[in-house]
Amino acid sequence: MLRRLTSLPFLLCLVWALSACEPQPEQPIAPDLTELPAGLSGFALPDYATPQADKACVLYYKAGGAFPFSGHTDALYAHIGLVSHEWTHVQANWNTNLEKCRFIPTDEPNVWQLEIAPTIRHWFGATDGEVINKIGVVVRNTNGTKQTIDLFCTVEDNANNITYDKVEKAPLPAGLEYGINYINDSTVTLVLKEQDNNGDSYDYAYVIGDFSQWECQNDYAMKRDEEAGCWWCTLKGLEPGKEYRFQYHLYDKAWGVARIADPYTEIVYSIDDKWISSSTYPTLSSYPTTTSGNVGALQTGQKAYEWNMETYTIDDPNNLIIYELLLRDFTASKDLAGALKRMDYLDSLGINAIELMPVQEFDGNNSWGYNPAAYFAMDKAYGTREMYKQFIDECHRRGIAVILDVVYNHATGSHPMARMYWDAANNCTAPNNPWFNVSAPHPYSVFHDWNHENEEVRAYVKRNLEYLLTEYRVDGFRFDLTKGFTQRRCSESTASNYDQARIDILTNYYEAIKAVRPDAVVILEHFCCDDEERKLTEQGMKVWRNVNNAYCQTAMGYVSDSDLSALWTGKNAMPFGGYVGFMESHDEERTSYKAKTWGAGEISKSLAERMQRAALNAAFFFTVPGPKMVWQFGELGYDHSIEKNGRTGEKPLCWEYLEVPERKALYNTYSQFIKFRQAYPKLFNSTADFSWKVGSNNWSTGRYVQSISGEQAFVVVGNFDTHPQTLTVEFPTTGLWTNHFDAAEYYTEQQISLTLSAGEYRMFVNFQ
Repeated sequence: MLRRLTSLPFLLCLVWALSACEPQPEQPIAPDLTELPAGLSGFALPDYATPQADKACVLYYKAGGAFPFSGHTDALYAHIGLVSHEWTHVQANWNTNLEKCRFIPTDEPNVWQLEIAPTIRHWFGATDGEVINKIGVVVRNTNGTKQTIDLFCTVEDNANNITYDKVEKAPLPAGLEYGINYINDSTVTLVLKEQDNNGDSYDYAYVIGDFSQWECQNDYAMKRDEEAGCWWCTLKGLEPGKEYRFQYHLYDKAWGVARIADPYTEIVYSIDDKWISSSTYPTLSSYPTTTSGNVGALQTGQKAYEWNMETYTIDDPNNLIIYELLLRDFTASKDLAGALKRMDYLDSLGINAIELMPVQEFDGNNSWGYNPAAYFAMDKAYGTREMYKQFIDECHRRGIAVILDVVYNHATGSHPMARMYWDAANNCTAPNNPWFNVSAPHPYSVFHDWNHENEEVRAYVKRNLEYLLTEYRVDGFRFDLTKGFTQRRCSESTASNYDQARIDILTNYYEAIKAVRPDAVVILEHFCCDDEERKLTEQGMKVWRNVNNAYCQTAMGYVSDSDLSALWTGKNAMPFGGYVGFMESHDEERTSYKAKTWGAGEISKSLAERMQRAALNAAFFFTVPGPKMVWQFGELGYDHSIEKNGRTGEKPLCWEYLEVPERKALYNTYSQFIKFRQAYPKLFNSTADFSWKVGSNNWSTGRYVQSISGEQAFVVVGNFDTHPQTLTVEFPTTGLWTNHFDAAEYYTEQQISLTLSAGEYRMFVNFQ
């Protein structure tokens, strides 16, 4: 659960949060609330003992005369959690008013209290193995328009005192990598890179897990190699094939305790696992009850997946038709098993690539996936590691490439490399964290920003890319928010300016990918200046090309801003195939929703007209050279808004659309155009002579597309107006021209006059 902080400077107030142990009957404590000072936090008055983790306590909040809650009479609520390296066990979402989190007014004016009982540990739902050091509180009114700054109360946890032994110094054995090193079927050596940007490290490190009852034991104390900046530990006597869950327990007198998963673990267990269906992930282990935070796992003697498709190669990366797919919203089961059952549907559509929205381990189970918490682990909300491979294997069998949407711009606070050096007071990575920026240098920040100019960060990302290419045999990547791969301080107005350092970083990743898989596809969500995008595409990368607004305008029947020419800028403006164009994406509003809501005239009222205009858009989209991307269900005219249930919230499934003739006809149109591209690839390659007229000034005279390759050619004409039009069609050559979708209609003249109804189009070819 993410903690949200939205304090406004002019509402800032200083607050006091105090705690008291349960009083002993023979020595009752009667706090004098009149002496409770406003304007202090994290300070224990002599009248009160420091609260104990396994006893009850009372938190007091006092507002002074100048503070926002002075004289407040309505309810106050605590946004409250335990604080170690980050806020955990937060009791409610930011706007949720739980009764257990309500501050009760005391008899003293401007003083409220919150009882935490029967114990702090029990009230927060913490386990016996968790070390409780601090409670964090934000006091707010019912709607969150007024709130305090972060308040903290120190807690003693005597039940979890650990006696740390002297650290053994020893050099790291040769030939080992960071993470989990499998020596043989019964031996593993774990290596944790741990050194901050000041050259300092934690005082102690232990491996805890199923083999140690989740306790710090001398047998699992990690050795320290100061020169390598690493902790390491060899585990022997492991049972082959058995999975062992584990964490690293780090302790420092100044920094406190951090329990983290291995940054290279191939599977992550979390407290959210209990919500994953057994049909999605059979035999899922339960989360251990004696620890907290994400847990990794190791397993010697793993059985290798037997691939049906030993090799798969992308024939033409410049003729890809990519289907962007969010597993959560694609089928009723919301997982890989459900998607596999719909492979015939995708195969029939004709697409030759699937771009999976992020599937690497993310916080929670219900997400778009742009909140990554680990990179070598696939999220269990969609299935097992074997199921991911089965899905990719089946795609390859059908001639469909699999492209992963990967998120390396940022990570959540759950990522172990973020948690290692964490500023809990400010809920961000600490200044001594060598891998993350405390604040992002760019204006598009979400979560915690990786520093890609750090050599260790680049090595980590490249190792992950290599792993995904070899272990899962994916065919390429779509990099999210690559504009953020910069260390140059920039604003909204300057972030898109040419940045050679950013180009160098992305080129380094691209070269690493190509070294493993020469035919792999790399797509960037970049949206920078043309000079920078041209430099990247000249090296072979591709960039997203967003033409959503123009296609929404044509779908609604409006000439303003309806120029489609941004989809194709010519061979000289950008290397051929450099743009991956799209009418819709996960980030953009659905064209059919806008047509239904704001369509001109009868468009908003008539499903038939909306689907006809969607087919017209398809005719002037798929016939344009270069790779194209379709957002899931665009082929059925999906018309629920991106904002339904919240922008990233679950969207309704509408497989019943297939039973609606108008929508099924749109699906057939998509399929026909996609298969035409694949059947006649020369008409869509760099040697074809392509031209089109699709500007706003062509609205009233008709829009045209034509492509010529040798003796083959096609011409598309469309009426984007909301009224019938009589248009003049000029064919590039004489001879027989046939309507591709109705062979009964043909012409031998080089110029014809054609009347098209609103939203109607024709496609003519000079070959059979």
